Amino acid sequence: MSSKQDRYVLRLAWYDEEQWQLLCALVPNRGELDDTYEQWQQSAHQAIREIESNGRKVERVSVDVLAMSEWCRERNVSLTGAARAEYVAQLAKAPRGGCA
Repeated sequence: MSSKQDRYVLRLAWYDEEQWQLLCALVPNRGELDDTYEQWQQSAHQAIREIESNGRKVERVSVDVLAMSEWCRERNVSLTGAARAEYVAQLAKAPRGGCA
């Protein structure tokens, strides 16, 4: 019998270098992000290894930062870590090609 944990996939925001640079330019608190794209990649890969070592599945969700920024603007919220996480969760729920 599988546990509830096995049925859930953790969605992780994934940025290419261009999107990462744009994110860095748009976030209200630059200090909440890694200093470089390479450091972010290393941190993200480490997080994936840790999550998967606990038996969870991880899905990388490619993020279009301008679309995410517009999503935040429409909801009158800042581009914070919590807002980014909510955006990725919404992307995972939406039919391919859009975000609710």
